[in-house]
Amino acid sequence: MRLPLVLPLYVGRVFLVATLAVLAGLLAIVALLDVIELTRRAAGRTDVAFVRLAEITALKLPFLAIEILPFAVLIGGLVAFWRLTRSSELIVARAAGLSAWQFLSLPALAAALLGVVAITLVSPISAALFARAERLDASLLRGGAGPLGLTGGGLWLKQRDGGIVPDGSAILHGGRVQVVADRLVLERVTVFRLGPDDRPIGRIEAERAVLEPGRWRLENAAVLAGDRLLAPTPVLALPTDLTLERLEEGLAPPDTLSFWDLPAFARLLEEAGFPAQRHRLRFNMLLALPVLAATMALVAAGFAMRPARRGGVALLAGSGVAAGFSLFVLTKVVGEFGVGGAVPVAMAAWTPTVVGLMLAVSLLLHLEDG
Repeated sequence: MRLPLVLPLYVGRVFLVATLAVLAGLLAIVALLDVIELTRRAAGRTDVAFVRLAEITALKLPFLAIEILPFAVLIGGLVAFWRLTRSSELIVARAAGLSAWQFLSLPALAAALLGVVAITLVSPISAALFARAERLDASLLRGGAGPLGLTGGGLWLKQRDGGIVPDGSAILHGGRVQVVADRLVLERVTVFRLGPDDRPIGRIEAERAVLEPGRWRLENAAVLAGDRLLAPTPVLALPTDLTLERLEEGLAPPDTLSFWDLPAFARLLEEAGFPAQRHRLRFNMLLALPVLAATMALVAAGFAMRPARRGGVALLAGSGVAAGFSLFVLTKVVGEFGVGGAVPVAMAAWTPTVVGLMLAVSLLLHLEDG
């Protein structure tokens, strides 16, 4: 009974080689397109060398590899299983009494292991490099604007405020945001001071607010306490535990955080009053990646294991690619619902995986039972 073990190993090896080859090819194509886009954005800027643009793309490669891994598994699986079916190796194995579930176990396991490696080992590296790429992109192509460089835009912040009552909070709104000499500056500022039960207890209007160590320096501030308007104050201090670095991290995209850091950072964001749906969605999508990769391997098998003598192989392969693209669209659409709060974040992240798994099981059951 050595054959049942040898065959899955052989099929798994063919599948893994094809998947890694497709991953490398897709990565090269995506990197080329990214370099072209960066070159277009840098057109007319003689101070930006092409080498720096290539450096930005190179820093993004680990992140891009994680993003396109499910598609690499799908297309690599289609290539591998079509090749094995065309050479009649899988047909002979099934004619000998072996179930498709037996020789598909190792390809599915290999795909899942690729997903595990991606989220546990590659994710920390990709997050650090992607953050560096974003900083380099900002300094070269966006005039040094970081996450807080929202020239002409507004910003809402929430923080603890013990200046009036214990356990109070303050909501700040700046009509215009700048970073001057490594200090955050808000203009046309409104501060709503809230009690422990989130009931308003005061309001401050100021022309300007500068974030300094341990405080906001409010300039030309007018304080409204209850129904009384106090005399304008040239300079008013509002205690804070926020820093520019913390704010930049809070407004940075979740792609710049590793799989291991996302849960704790999402909790910190919520405590500081920032929305954390995108960070929780990113964490759940990474958590689902091994299952999604294994699902893509089974989907590829369901579309590619049809005997070539029946015809329609190209149509089935195209259908497999279309199924993968449909799952991608479903991921983006449901993800936006999750970020908007219409559906739970976990449901938004896992729905494409569950749908793909149901499709794969249906195809393989039809393949086995006719």
